[in-house]
Amino acid sequence: MTLPSRLWRGLTAALLSTTSLVALAEEAVEKAAEAATDAAPAAAEAAAAAVAPVLNSGDTAWVACCALFVTLLLIPGLALFYGGLARSKNVLSILMQIFTGSALVSLLFAIYGYSFIFVDGGSLQSLIGGAGKVFLAGITNDSLQGTIPEWLYVFFMLLFAAITPVIICGAFAERIKFSAVLVFLAVWFTINYVPQAHMAWAGGWVFNLGALDFAGGNVVHVNVGAASLVGAYLVGRRKGFGTSSLAPHNMTMTMTGGSIVWVGWLGFCGGCAYAASGFAMLVVLNNSLAACAGAVAWTLVEWAHRGKPSVLGAVSGAIAGLVAITPACGYVGPMGAIACGLITAPICCWAVEKLKPMIGLDDSFDVFGVHGTGGIVGSALSVIFALPALGGVGFAEGRDLSSQLMVNLGVTGFTFVYSVISSWIAFKIAALFCGGLRVDEEQEVDGLDLSSHGEVGYKYSN
Repeated sequence: MTLPSRLWRGLTAALLSTTSLVALAEEAVEKAAEAATDAAPAAAEAAAAAVAPVLNSGDTAWVACCALFVTLLLIPGLALFYGGLARSKNVLSILMQIFTGSALVSLLFAIYGYSFIFVDGGSLQSLIGGAGKVFLAGITNDSLQGTIPEWLYVFFMLLFAAITPVIICGAFAERIKFSAVLVFLAVWFTINYVPQAHMAWAGGWVFNLGALDFAGGNVVHVNVGAASLVGAYLVGRRKGFGTSSLAPHNMTMTMTGGSIVWVGWLGFCGGCAYAASGFAMLVVLNNSLAACAGAVAWTLVEWAHRGKPSVLGAVSGAIAGLVAITPACGYVGPMGAIACGLITAPICCWAVEKLKPMIGLDDSFDVFGVHGTGGIVGSALSVIFALPALGGVGFAEGRDLSSQLMVNLGVTGFTFVYSVISSWIAFKIAALFCGGLRVDEEQEVDGLDLSSHGEVGYKYSN
C-alpha cells in the first residue's frame, strides 16, 4: 500500500472516530440534562425543606412554660396586687374588673384581634393587619410560627392582649361603673391595642422604623400610662382624695400579688425570645436584676425622704424596674439592666410622690406614675445601654446613639398621643352606652363590692 493510500485511510478512520466521539458526547450531554431535569424538583424540595420552619420541642416547652407564668402574672398576680391597694369595701370590684375584663379581651383577641394584628394587611399593612384569620380560621395543629406551634403563639400573644387593657383599671378604681369598664375595655382593645400591636410587632411602620423595644415598652406600658391619665381625668377624683381615708387595706395581698407579677414577668419577656436559648436566659436575668435594682433604689429614696421605708415602696420599685427593662431586656447586658432599675425607680417615685399631687389627678393605683413614667424612661435607657461600650448589642447598620434615640423617643411620643386620643374616644363611647362612667355618690360611699356586685369581701369597711 502506497503512502498516500495509507494517509487517506488513516485520515478517514480519524474522522470516523471523531464523529463517533462527538455523537457519544452529545448523547452523554442529553442524558445528563435529562437527569438534571429529573433531579431539579427533588433538589428544590430538599432546599425548601432546609429553610422551612421545623417544630422544636425545646422551644415549644419553653414558650409554653412562659405562657403559664404570664397567666399567673395576670390572674392572680395583678388582681391581688390591685386588690390589696383598694379599700376593703372595693376589693371585690377591682378583682372582678381584672378577672372578667381579661376574659372579655381574650375572647375578642381570639375572634378578630389575632388576625388584625398578625395577618398581612395588604395596602393597609403599615397600619393594620388583615381578616385572613378571623375566628382563628386556617390554623391547624401542624401550623408553625417559627419553631413553635401557631396555637401556642396565639395563646402567648393572647395573654399580652389580655393583661394590657386591664392594667388601666388601676387608674379609675373604686368609683367607676362595672358596665362602663367592660365597654371601655372592648372599645379600647379594638381601636387602640390592635393597631398599636400590629404597627409595632407585625410589619407595621413602627416595626420597620427599627425602634428598640424588645417586649412591649410602648405597646403595653406607655400606652396604658397615657390611657390612665385620660381615665383619671374623665372619671374624676374619689371622694376623700388627698386624705388618709384612701389608704390601701391589705399590703400583704399587694406584696403577694406583686411577687407573683415579678415571677410572671420573667415569662412575659423571656418568652419573647421564642426559643430555649442562652439569649432567653439573658433576658430573664436582665428582668430579675432590674426588678432587684428598682426595689432597692425606691426603698432607699423613700427611706431618705420619709424616714421609713415601706413595703408598698419596695414592691412599686420592683415593678418600676420591670417596666423599664421591658423594652431593653433584649439589647442590654446584666449591668445595663441593673442601671435601668436604679435610674428608673427613683424617677417613678418622684412621679408618684410629687408629680401626681402637682397635676391633681386621682390615678388610684399610680398606673401612670409607674407604667407610663417607667415606660418612657425605659425607652430612652434602652438606647443608651444598648451601646457596646456599656455592654449592649449595638445598633443597626447606619445608626448611632443620637439617631436611634430619636427613633425611640419619636415612637414613644406617637404611642402616647395615639393612646390619649383613642382612650378619650373609648371612654366617651362607654359613657354614652352606660349612662355615664361613674357610680353615684351613695354607691361610692357604700362601696362597689356591695353596690355593684351585691357581695362583701370583708366584714369590715373603712
